[in-house]
Amino acid sequence: MAVMQESEKPDIVNSPSSTIHVADDNAQYLVTFEENDERDPVNFSYKTKWIVTSVACAFSGIVGAAASSFSMGYQSMMRDLDCTQFQATVALIMMPVSFGLVPLITSSFTEEFGRLYIYIVSSFGFMITGIMIALSPNIQTVTFGRLLGGALASSGATLVGGSITDIWQPHERGQPMAFFTLASVVAQGLGPVIAGVIEANPRLGWRWIQWINVIFTGIHFISVVLLMKETRATIVLTRLARKKRKETGDNRYKAKAEIEKHSLLTLIKITCTRPIYLLATEPILQSFSLWIGFTWGVVYALVESIPPEFQAVYGLDIQGTGFIFSSLVLGSFIGYFANMYQEKLYHKYHHRKHQEARLYLPCIAAALLPIGMFIYAWTARPEVPWIAPAIGLTVFMSGAFVIYMVVFLYLADCYGTYASSAIAGMSLCRNVAMVAFPLFTTQMFARLTYKWGLTLFACVGAALVPIPWVLFFYGSSIRARSKVSRRILGDEELRGMAGK
Repeated sequence: MAVMQESEKPDIVNSPSSTIHVADDNAQYLVTFEENDERDPVNFSYKTKWIVTSVACAFSGIVGAAASSFSMGYQSMMRDLDCTQFQATVALIMMPVSFGLVPLITSSFTEEFGRLYIYIVSSFGFMITGIMIALSPNIQTVTFGRLLGGALASSGATLVGGSITDIWQPHERGQPMAFFTLASVVAQGLGPVIAGVIEANPRLGWRWIQWINVIFTGIHFISVVLLMKETRATIVLTRLARKKRKETGDNRYKAKAEIEKHSLLTLIKITCTRPIYLLATEPILQSFSLWIGFTWGVVYALVESIPPEFQAVYGLDIQGTGFIFSSLVLGSFIGYFANMYQEKLYHKYHHRKHQEARLYLPCIAAALLPIGMFIYAWTARPEVPWIAPAIGLTVFMSGAFVIYMVVFLYLADCYGTYASSAIAGMSLCRNVAMVAFPLFTTQMFARLTYKWGLTLFACVGAALVPIPWVLFFYGSSIRARSKVSRRILGDEELRGMAGK
């Protein structure tokens, strides 16, 4: 049973009921959870938490696989639709375009409708756009389908981090967030492996790459309907208050979210402007956004470069080049298991380093990015076995995984109640890079060759190595000069005093 607790308004008197009555013209009963209430998402059973986490992460993985596997079907797509590779590349980037921009608007909808309904709509909508792409008669329809699919997928996939935050306590989030990152990154490597096998079969081709995505999305849609739960506590309380009003006929029962509710237009304005404001004013967010944006831009450039390079240098067919993507999967698993050690370091040194205890492993991972790119760039030669550049890809992806995972945790720790906006700003930069890199890397590789183009990327990666080191040693000082961080610290102190 939900408990009705004392409002923060003045003139409070006891009522004969088990609630606290606020004696003024707007008398209300505030609906909150009981202690250890199982309806509170943070009190879900361990099993339920992992079911919810797994279903949410699965959607992120499906979307990642759909994004990366698309380029493996270029050959059959260009033949069937009579289009150029540039047109196919434009279709490829349409998904990250909408994926980066649409959540700035739709993330507000969780305040109004909750996360569960967004997952349902996103999963079903993404399945429908997959069918649309698979049946497309021309490249223009494919391009529009990718744009629409990215918009629908982004609304659900970008909620995964929030769902994990809803149900796991801060000290518990390390492994769920690592699993989230693993699902996202492994899928981007596994998708092209499967797509390469499909593309190699002349009876299948690019359309069946899309149909496989549709099948997996359809299975996920069913799992969302059957297994997913609402994880946003404010929505659960709002529904409990609504139910109480209906049962009693007393409209004074309110959830705090209803009392403090903003209009949907106001929420959209906040979610659109706050990430931009934080990006413009917060050095920590700026540096991490630059780092993760470059890293993920290179990931997409590698997705573009692997098939033509391994075909030209080693004579591999499309299926063989697809299996090269398994090196990205292996690198992701290495990064995942390395994170277990990072979690131990975090718990051991958190009392001394605070948020910066998240950065021990990223300081090492920063060096793995340029090292992996240098290996890939300088060993992809006919006289060197193909395993050598594949090792370079594995090293690169190990570092990229650690960075991708830690950036969510570190920003969540640093920005507290503003974490969603900070992560949205970082994600915007990441998706802009994912759009931009494939557009210029084809021409860049054609002019510089893969060797020197990748060497250029490696040099830029080397220049970014100091970022986690600077934040590790000076992060607390940088936050002390931040207006947003000081405000967050003040809010935490007030909550601490209230708790006492």
